Amino acid sequence: MKYTRLVLVNLVRNRRRTLLTTIAIAISMLAFAILISLPGIAASILRDRAGSLRLFCHSKAGLFYSLPQAYRQRIETIPEVEAVSAFVFFGGIYHLPTDQFPNAAVDHDHLEQIWPDWGISNSAAADFRKLRTACLVGPALMTRFNWHLGQQIALRGTVYPVNLTLQIVGELGDKAPPPILLFRRDYLEEATDHHTQINMYFVKVDRSESISKAQARIDEMFANSSAETQTDTESVFFSNALASLRAIFALAFALGVVVTIVIGVVATNTAAMAIRERRQEMAVMRALGFNRQSILSLLLAEGAVMGIVGGGLGCLGAYAVLRYAAIGTAALGPLGLAVKLPAAVAIETIFLAAAIGLFSALIPSVAALRRNIVDAIRDVV
Repeated sequence: MKYTRLVLVNLVRNRRRTLLTTIAIAISMLAFAILISLPGIAASILRDRAGSLRLFCHSKAGLFYSLPQAYRQRIETIPEVEAVSAFVFFGGIYHLPTDQFPNAAVDHDHLEQIWPDWGISNSAAADFRKLRTACLVGPALMTRFNWHLGQQIALRGTVYPVNLTLQIVGELGDKAPPPILLFRRDYLEEATDHHTQINMYFVKVDRSESISKAQARIDEMFANSSAETQTDTESVFFSNALASLRAIFALAFALGVVVTIVIGVVATNTAAMAIRERRQEMAVMRALGFNRQSILSLLLAEGAVMGIVGGGLGCLGAYAVLRYAAIGTAALGPLGLAVKLPAAVAIETIFLAAAIGLFSALIPSVAALRRNIVDAIRDVV
């Protein structure tokens, strides 16, 4: 601690070099944190849905094929099933074409049963059942468009050529997809003159032991029909949705490692040039009584400070970028459910940045301190 002031003074002696080195570390750590966060986000999505009692029943031919409306009543007859809701993707646009986000129509009668973890309040559920034009909105959309409860909004349909006027009656909780909007299916049916197509059914079972039995009964019920079904658990459904992104995750991890190595080399080269310029200073310090360990500690502390500051700035930048991605875009598909900077990744990033700072100062410092005091002064003079 007694050398803290000396470390700070040395850092501001060449402000440009210190600033540029810190910025380089910050940019690399920003890229590293974002790239490393993506696989962790996917794992978090699957982990959070491992215990879900919801099933996704969709056409065996694919998600773009519709299911008959009569399937709901038949699924409800299965003993293990507690509630069923149809799901119709609307694809509405709010104002500009860039203002797109997931929005869909659902049945309004079993809202709390099917999505008990989505933070739907009793008053919001009651208003949703009472008001035909009611809608529930995810927190990211409320922030992005600065909406408020009771506000009326208009969506321009893309899948269905109708415009809908909706009133916000509730905000979904943190467990719901942040950029999603749900409204009543009967309102969409009325607007389209009953020409909607059901994309899938959400099925809530009574307990976890009933999941496999309910899956088998649903698919057996509609086997050999014109619209055969495939019923997946929530974790399997999202795992399949994320399967196409696994190669991207592997590439992201590899890029994160490469970026770290490259910045480490650049930082080491910068530190080597800075320490080369200070050889005479280190020789004088040794002549005045400073031992090699003390001087080495000072140089390592300078590198660590730049690394920690750069890592902190990189984490702040990554947090802002990922927060904007969660609020401003649905392009990440299922990742839009949980785009954020995990705390573990932030801690790892700061530790890695500190390690880069230490490593960049270690090699050139050790090499410089091995030289004889007289030789070091003579070489500079």
